[in-house]
Amino acid sequence: MEPVASRLCCPACWLPCLLLLALHGWPGAGAQEFQLLQPQGAVSVSAGETLTLTCSVTGLAPAGPVRWFKDSGSGRRLVYADAGSFPRVTRAVSGSDTDFTIHINDTRSEDAGVYHCVKFKKGLGADEEFRSGSGTAVSVSARPSAPSVSGPPSRAEPGPPVTFTCTSGGFSPRDITVTWLKNGAKLPDPQTQVLPAHQSVSYNVSSTVGVSLTRADARSQLTCQIEHSTLPAPLRATYTLSDVLRVPPRLQVGTAPAVPVALNTSVTFTCHAEGFYPKDASLTWLENGNETNLGKSSALSENADGTYTLQSSLEVKATEQRSQSMFTCRVVHDSQPPINASAMLRLSQPPAEPGKDPTSSAADSYLSEEKKIYIAVAVVCAVLVVLVIAVIYLIRVRQRKGKSSPSVRLHEPEKSPGPAPQDSDPNNLTYADLNFDKQKKRTPRFVEMSPQSEYACIQPAATEDNLTYADLDMVHLSKSPKRPAPRPEEAISEYASVQIQRK
Repeated sequence: MEPVASRLCCPACWLPCLLLLALHGWPGAGAQEFQLLQPQGAVSVSAGETLTLTCSVTGLAPAGPVRWFKDSGSGRRLVYADAGSFPRVTRAVSGSDTDFTIHINDTRSEDAGVYHCVKFKKGLGADEEFRSGSGTAVSVSARPSAPSVSGPPSRAEPGPPVTFTCTSGGFSPRDITVTWLKNGAKLPDPQTQVLPAHQSVSYNVSSTVGVSLTRADARSQLTCQIEHSTLPAPLRATYTLSDVLRVPPRLQVGTAPAVPVALNTSVTFTCHAEGFYPKDASLTWLENGNETNLGKSSALSENADGTYTLQSSLEVKATEQRSQSMFTCRVVHDSQPPINASAMLRLSQPPAEPGKDPTSSAADSYLSEEKKIYIAVAVVCAVLVVLVIAVIYLIRVRQRKGKSSPSVRLHEPEKSPGPAPQDSDPNNLTYADLNFDKQKKRTPRFVEMSPQSEYACIQPAATEDNLTYADLDMVHLSKSPKRPAPRPEEAISEYASVQIQRK
């Protein structure tokens, strides 16, 4: 019987058999080359979800662990290793020598980055890096946080714009849209800023808008709306404008019956404080600046636009002591300075003096008014008369200056210091000097005048020895030609003799 080996290995099969025996006997013969596989190039995940990173090895590898790292260089950070505690990271297949896939639970914005699966080998001291995966870029799409709207630090009155701010953060990617609405209507020109300006794993947004408040904004709402790629629907935050609105009251004071009123009439003063917000308001009455507690306030009422109205009344008697008294309604609203409105109590006729008939006061008043009118007319007439006299006087003065008329002097004969005779001579004469101002003439000439002369008759008054007036009627003096040199005793003027008849 042939040996088994001779039957199995015929001469034609010896070569293959020898090759098989040689390969089986050599160390490492037939072993595969080591490979580290990290197939994911980029992965996108939403914040809060679980991130799965795949890594596997094939072939024979030196002894040593496989670990996961995030980023590289100085920012490299260990994500997972078999030794250590990593609360949010677990292995997909625990204890496997070929599958090193991991799961990162509750993904956050800071989990974005590049992850590497790294094979280490045992060294003389610390483990040495043997092979590293190509890396997986992870991006985390983070939803923005719920927006928050803030307003001014204190209440504002209608008028100038008031600034409101809307903020949100922790979102990625960077693109985001912020819209402002007032009562559903879009507001123009909001100022929106996304920070940081450079590349980051997450971003924050801040948007401001100016809103001009009105008296009707007690029930108005301001809305900040945010839209982002990670959101299935926009996020909104609402701000009630009544939280910052202050509307001062409008005051109106009236009387019933209307003033002026008759003496001892009951008069009701009414104060309306309308359209104010918030409702914190107090109303008081003052009489001539002194506070009185006689006012009666009604219940606070709310208007259709959300503002409030407060009413108070004060009933007084129109006595003589209260005539011309000032009644003031004072409102203190929301700890602001007081607002006042006043009305005066007036009587239809002034109070009667003691012991005087009240019915005569109206007649006295009428007479006093009539006297005032007469006095005014008299004063005006007197002024006009004075003006007329002054004008006439000025005209006369100017006429006298223009005519340059001669002066007339009436002289009586000198009386001797001795005793006067008892019987006056009826033929006593008085003369008048008619002085003519001589005008300078360039060419001397002789003027011949008629030698005629008239007389001046002085008529006495009814009473004896009283001269009333003198009637100088066309006194013509005969002037001779100019003489070469007058004598000293001659006067410049000539005279006319006037005879006075006495009784």
